[in-house]
Amino acid sequence: MERRVLFAIVLCFMVLYVWQAIFVKPVPKPAAGSTASTSTAATSSGASGTAAPGASSAAAATGAAATPAPAPAAPAATLVGDTAEHDVRIETDDVIAVFTNRGARLKSWSLKHFLDPQKQPQELIETHATGQPLPFTLRTQDQQVNQTINTALYATDGPSAAGSATAVQFEYRDSAGVHVTKRFELAKTSYVATFSATVTAGDRPLPAAVLWGPALGDIGEMTRGVQAAQGLIFQDGSPLRLTASDIGKQPTHDGDFHYAGVDDNYFMAVVLSPGASKISYEPVTIPPPVGSKDAARALLAFSIEPQKSTALKFFVGPKDFGLLTAMDRDLARAVNFGRFSFIVVPLLETLKWINRFVGNWGWSIVLMTLLINAATAPIRHMQVVSMRKMQEIQPEVKAIQDRYSKLKTTDPAKQKMNQELMALYREKKVNPALGCVPVLLTLPIVLAMWALLQTSIELRGAPWFGWIHDLSAHDPYYVLPLLMMGTQFWQQLTMPSAGADPAQQKMMLFMPLVMGFIFLFLPAGALLYYVVTNIVGIGQQYATNYMIGPPKIRTVRPAAERRLKRAGSGKTEAAAKQEQ
Repeated sequence: MERRVLFAIVLCFMVLYVWQAIFVKPVPKPAAGSTASTSTAATSSGASGTAAPGASSAAAATGAAATPAPAPAAPAATLVGDTAEHDVRIETDDVIAVFTNRGARLKSWSLKHFLDPQKQPQELIETHATGQPLPFTLRTQDQQVNQTINTALYATDGPSAAGSATAVQFEYRDSAGVHVTKRFELAKTSYVATFSATVTAGDRPLPAAVLWGPALGDIGEMTRGVQAAQGLIFQDGSPLRLTASDIGKQPTHDGDFHYAGVDDNYFMAVVLSPGASKISYEPVTIPPPVGSKDAARALLAFSIEPQKSTALKFFVGPKDFGLLTAMDRDLARAVNFGRFSFIVVPLLETLKWINRFVGNWGWSIVLMTLLINAATAPIRHMQVVSMRKMQEIQPEVKAIQDRYSKLKTTDPAKQKMNQELMALYREKKVNPALGCVPVLLTLPIVLAMWALLQTSIELRGAPWFGWIHDLSAHDPYYVLPLLMMGTQFWQQLTMPSAGADPAQQKMMLFMPLVMGFIFLFLPAGALLYYVVTNIVGIGQQYATNYMIGPPKIRTVRPAAERRLKRAGSGKTEAAAKQEQ
């Protein structure tokens, strides 16, 4: 019994000790000479560290002065800065830039020569991303300094014209020793902004990464269903494109970059020649505005941290091949023309040359399509003639195939069928490959035009006529997709049948419907090219059919029927063969 009582007492003490250690906050010790009432008041004040009003009155009544708890550190006094937030607007020949002196960051970058769906200058800064950093936010290793330099009100010097550029400088200094200067210089005739910054805490310089935040903010472009925002790194002579899944596996890249940043179908925001640096990406989902039926947008935030403190040049503008080539040939490779770029570039230059005379990109596409089809007309003529010859000898081909139809594929006698077919082709001067080779020869041009008409920024917002107000957007009334389906079906009917399987022929007639649904939201410029190509192909088919005349198809009777005919007529086998 005594042991159980002793064990209970020890257990109670342990419970009390653990409770005091974990749940009960320590009572601050009163200063010497303080009364019991003062101690009680300090205890009741808790974590606030200030005496309760009742305790102060009691202490005053008893004549004992309570020692106040230490007050929180006062914020550092601003030595160089501003007292009110304001914007700084800089307008060049190509760009309207708006900076805020809160954090000395960029809040708007709109392109004067490229309009959004509301016919306003295209905005490239994401304005719907709450809680995301603005471009040119700085990040150091000191979180307290980061909070200060990105929320402080900077003093502004400028903007002022300096030669062929316009510059503005922001500066902040406080009593804690934090000193920041940011300088922006915008070229008057390009989309380049030169940025330099210095951050010091006391006498200690702080290296800082430059955050851009979500890119790109061209809302109108994200609804076109072409290329979404991707990471773009040009290193070792070739571009590297990073999707969200790639970034999930490796968000940070180190190296000596020629340029790095984010691009989408028509615009990009990249750092030019940052040297040895570290670039980091982070996927960001931007919800649609309240009440909007639009889907959420997937963008990429990125930051660049150069190893050396140096001025950084940012290109934030259109992926115009001519403009980028004039700046840097490697920079022009940011335009994703695909593996047939060596064909796309001459086609693009030809399209531009035609448009200088026509003045309408839609009609320029029509004329260029006619030129391409005129150049490939001999190849297509050769293909039709070959298919016609194959159609004429198809009964003889089928007769040979029927004689060997009961043999297995592994039977050596099956090889005689191929030998007989090759002998027939030589006798009739038919090359079966000519039915496919012309298609393979023109396929690179078709794919090059596909890339050209979907990535060329010249077609963005360019009208054709009537209901087509933007050749880079899909047909709002789906007239061009229906025309493409109808002309493709018509073209299938006019092509000579080379004795294909009936099921295969039906499938080929069904293909226009499938292709129409696939191309339903294709840009109108690309659909215009395909419709004109189909119409030209139909016209050429009729012309070729007229030149070569109707097919001369011989009917080959089965072997048993030929033997019966010879026996009944009394003719010799040689004479019967001669008649055949």
